[in-house]
Amino acid sequence: MKGKIDIEKIENKLSKYKPSDIENYDKSSFTHYLHNHKNGVSKFYKKNAISYVKEELNKEYPTENITNKIAEEALQYLIIGLNTDIPFPAPKKPEFKFVDLFAGIGGFRLALQNLGGKCVFTSEWDKYSKQTYKANFGELPFGDITKPETKSYIPDNFDVLCAGFPCQAFSIAGRRGGFEDTRGTLFFDVAEIIKKKQPKAIFLENVKGLRNHDKGKTLSTILNVLREDLNYYVPEPKIINAKEFGVPQNRERIFIVGFRKDQGIDSFEYPESSNENVILEEVLEENEVSVKYYLSTKYLQTLREHRARHESKGNGFGYEIIPHEGTANAVVCGGMGRERNLVIDDRLSNFKPVTNITGEVNREGIRKMTPREWARLQGFPDDFKIVVSDAQAYKQFGNSVAVPAIQATALKIIEKIKYNA
Repeated sequence: MKGKIDIEKIENKLSKYKPSDIENYDKSSFTHYLHNHKNGVSKFYKKNAISYVKEELNKEYPTENITNKIAEEALQYLIIGLNTDIPFPAPKKPEFKFVDLFAGIGGFRLALQNLGGKCVFTSEWDKYSKQTYKANFGELPFGDITKPETKSYIPDNFDVLCAGFPCQAFSIAGRRGGFEDTRGTLFFDVAEIIKKKQPKAIFLENVKGLRNHDKGKTLSTILNVLREDLNYYVPEPKIINAKEFGVPQNRERIFIVGFRKDQGIDSFEYPESSNENVILEEVLEENEVSVKYYLSTKYLQTLREHRARHESKGNGFGYEIIPHEGTANAVVCGGMGRERNLVIDDRLSNFKPVTNITGEVNREGIRKMTPREWARLQGFPDDFKIVVSDAQAYKQFGNSVAVPAIQATALKIIEKIKYNA
């Protein structure tokens, strides 16, 4: 069969991402197996990986008798070509293992890989984010982490659990605010995994508003579960601003760090500001950007009228032009997020009227920031692939984490668990 199977052809077919792969456990197992074949974690994915390769070989060679042995041999050949075109492969000699939950496009993964970490499991439910994740890391994330089947693929013996989980209200009226009170929320799934897998450390990220959500009851419940029910040392969470870590974005997020108590860790210091004074101009595109990013005269007028109406009511919601020497507002995925970070860019050589119904391109040089500029605001390197539409890219970077702030905090975590190893 070796002479009949075109490994290169099969590899190309297997590596392609389709939106229908969103809950393809076999394909996710296949990509996770390829990336964990040296570290003992592959046993969690091998059965499904072989099943996937066998199924695809049967489709490609319907007249041949494809056995499990043939499928496994093909799988080993596929490992040979691993990491040849992946922008961000795992380190060759990893120093620790971590899992990436609610992974988005991989901001946590990028940060922890930079520190020598090996990601051994990842999950993300959004099909377009999965597309971006696979293009950059070579792995197809598993899907909905609330499903027991998804959780069943999480390996044992990893060091750090990372999760930028969405915040939801808990029903805790008249109760102690413990583990059972979080059922039905995404934090419950995170807590359930921590309880079962007992990682050395946890690193959770959420919006700043979590601190005051439901009059502080939500955060109080989270901390109570981590400290009392799960027996982790959890210092007081801290609100970290991305602009303090080398990106020109005013983005505040709450970080929650914890350590399994049997390690004897009883202190933790969050990172101090890097004191890098980066301004917006440093992340703007070097060359002229497409005319499509410039606001039309008509739309710009609409924004001005919108802001004027809101200012008359006591608030200034509408749009904002950020000076080149300034700091951007937090990038967000919804509402008027793109209009809160407009820039003046007069490099476009041709301000001709456009022919669509939006009116003429404005002659003031006012434009939206590009997806690549948003990527830079979040600390993603320029070789990070953007493989989706602009609309999806804005959403993905708006939902992601500021990589430098995550990395600075993760470094402190890794130093602790290494010192106490």
